[in-house]
Amino acid sequence: MPRKKFVAGNWKMYTNLAQARELASGVAQGAQHSTVNVAIFPPFTWLLPVAEVLQGSSVSLGAQDCAPEKEGAFTGQVSPLMLLDAGCQYTLVGHSERRHGLNESDDLLNRKAKSALTAGLKVIFCIGELLNERDTNQTESVLLQQLSTGLVGLTVEEMTRVCIAYEPVWAIGTGRVATDQQAQEAHAFVRKVLRGMFGEAVAMETTILYGGSVKPENAGGLLAQPDVDGALVGGASLKVESFLAIVQSAATHRAD
Repeated sequence: MPRKKFVAGNWKMYTNLAQARELASGVAQGAQHSTVNVAIFPPFTWLLPVAEVLQGSSVSLGAQDCAPEKEGAFTGQVSPLMLLDAGCQYTLVGHSERRHGLNESDDLLNRKAKSALTAGLKVIFCIGELLNERDTNQTESVLLQQLSTGLVGLTVEEMTRVCIAYEPVWAIGTGRVATDQQAQEAHAFVRKVLRGMFGEAVAMETTILYGGSVKPENAGGLLAQPDVDGALVGGASLKVESFLAIVQSAATHRAD
């Protein structure tokens, strides 16, 4: 079965409540008849009001992170069960801003992924190399380490609820973007690793997103690549028009 294109918007630590509602409403209306899977990832504080805005629409709600525990004395943490109760279908795990900004380890991210999947959430598991790793030809070894450690212990059934987001760290928020060929090569390698870990069916069915300064101007070339199944969008997801333009680009390049 062909992989359906998927565009996810990560709002990071932006928007106030009024902006969040307006942005969610615009996305919900604009993506109403799209052939693409669409999800948005607001800050924790806006999940409930955004869930209300999205009710009855085709746009899914996701969280930007989750705790590895289901409950307990963990001040400041938000559990997967809480996210599910707030209306989330997805959570990000391992975004580079948490891997490298907050030093989250592969082991911790593995625990988060397992906890989220056990609770019933879908996971977008983020991976990607630093600039010095790209420049010293370590991209594949870095991706292999992040996948083999981060997804260890997951079942084939659980992998049906996991998407991978390849985010070259040097392209996030920098305006620099991987070339279409660089993105395709990395995505093909990720699929090869999944094949070795989980088998051919999982490798061919897993959605792999590209993340890193995706804009309407460069989305078309990236989304036309055979192993690029969609985009994890940062800054461009904060404006309805630019985000929907990327969704439309994905629809143009959808698998038939």
